[in-house]
Amino acid sequence: MGYMFLFLIGFGFSIMGGVTIIAYMNFLPAGLSWGEYISFITSRVECYFLPIGLLFMHIALKRYPNH
Repeated sequence: MGYMFLFLIGFGFSIMGGVTIIAYMNFLPAGLSWGEYISFITSRVECYFLPIGLLFMHIALKRYPNH
C-alpha cells in the first residue's frame, strides 16, 4: 500500500512539474533563447517537481513486491 501511495505522489509531482515547464515555454515566443529558458526553469522551485516525481515513481516501481 505504501509503494502505491509513493507512486501516486510521484505521479502527481511529475504532472505538476511537467505542466509548469510546458507553461513556461510560452516565454520562448516572447524573445527568450533556449539557454535563457533553461536558466529560468532551473531557478524555479516548482520545476523541480518533475524530476522528484519521476524519482519517486522509479523507487516505487523498483521496490514493489512481485507476487
